[in-house]
Amino acid sequence: MNNQRIYLGRQFRIPDFATEKRQNELFRLGSFAKLEDLPIDLNPADATGVVAIIADSTTFPDEFYAAADDLRIVARWGVGFDQVNVSAATSNGVLVTIAPVHTDTVAEYAITQWLAIMKRTYTFNQMAHSGNEQLIRCYDVRGSSLGLYGFGRIGQEVAKRAIPLLGPDGRLIVYDIREDIHELAASFGAEVATRPEDLFTRCDTVSLHMSGTEPIVHYDQLSLMQPHASLINPSRGNLVDDAAALRAINEGKMFYYVVDDPLDGPRAVFRENPRIISTNHSAGITMESAARLDKKTFEQVTDAMHGRKPDYILNPEALHHSKVRSWIRH
Repeated sequence: MNNQRIYLGRQFRIPDFATEKRQNELFRLGSFAKLEDLPIDLNPADATGVVAIIADSTTFPDEFYAAADDLRIVARWGVGFDQVNVSAATSNGVLVTIAPVHTDTVAEYAITQWLAIMKRTYTFNQMAHSGNEQLIRCYDVRGSSLGLYGFGRIGQEVAKRAIPLLGPDGRLIVYDIREDIHELAASFGAEVATRPEDLFTRCDTVSLHMSGTEPIVHYDQLSLMQPHASLINPSRGNLVDDAAALRAINEGKMFYYVVDDPLDGPRAVFRENPRIISTNHSAGITMESAARLDKKTFEQVTDAMHGRKPDYILNPEALHHSKVRSWIRH
């Protein structure tokens, strides 16, 4: 192994997921290089001898890639790649992969939250703990309107599970800019919204399934919602303007905002608000999905170390880089 290293993200330090299967797979991965924790703040000094990384949400600066002469692959333990800096990886001859093997888990999360917020489960729990036995309005999902903002892999998995619950009188309304959206929506029996605002105006619940780093949901949209309606965000907290969501909740423009992000940084403003539901970026993580993510990322790193092309490459143009061509054989 010489001085070669493989960095592992913080998810591998969580005791609850330290199964025997994971430990065995890590042992095999360690036959290629020494396994080390991925630094929280990467810099050029961390690049020496690193041949592969299974990445969490650590930010990858240009300078790190420029110094990482031996690095073959950055395998994202998941599908988010905003922090990985794909352009710098490509220009420096590093493959970046994702592991889209937990879409079922995220879809189940969205369905679970949809049911919970329509039944006002969170509010009833708070009331019960305070001794308040009053009944409040809650709603059936059957016959309601569900809006999906984004209709990619996860949005489609949500649709598959939602349609039987909506029943014959329910409405599934989707918005996406993909060219085949009308044909795809028709295959699910869904309606197509021509603009995002239509979802917020017409739906009892909107579930957000998009990628990106900047807010795409603002107060002008949230203010269009019916007072009983709610927004679920299993994607990224930064896709929704935090101040706008808080304002909409406080003004009674929507009932719940569910965000799969910790309540720190800009989302610290949500703390102690009973109608803001946070789940610490865990929507896609169960024992089963973690095992699938482990398996896929270990396979991707193993393929790269054996000179094979791994699955789910985000930057296939990097395959033509002289650095990649020097080691890839299949």
